[in-house]
Amino acid sequence: MVIDAIREFLVQEPFRPFRVRASSGKSYVVHNPDMIVLLKSWVFIAAPNSDKFASVPYLHIASVESATNGHGKNRPKRRPKS
Repeated sequence: MVIDAIREFLVQEPFRPFRVRASSGKSYVVHNPDMIVLLKSWVFIAAPNSDKFASVPYLHIASVESATNGHGKNRPKRRPKS
């Protein structure tokens, strides 16, 4: 169920941003667990540092996925070519 998938992302320690994709093709990144509210039949997602928000019905959520690409912040830098 979609709501269970969202809850799994919300309880992860440490929190990792995740993306909610709607059936319309739009996607919404949740950067902070305080910026999303799970309602009875809708999910409310607020954009940080703005007045923008989205409310998406659970029936129109196509997927919930990690927003990161899997690489950590401290990955080794490439050596310059000689």
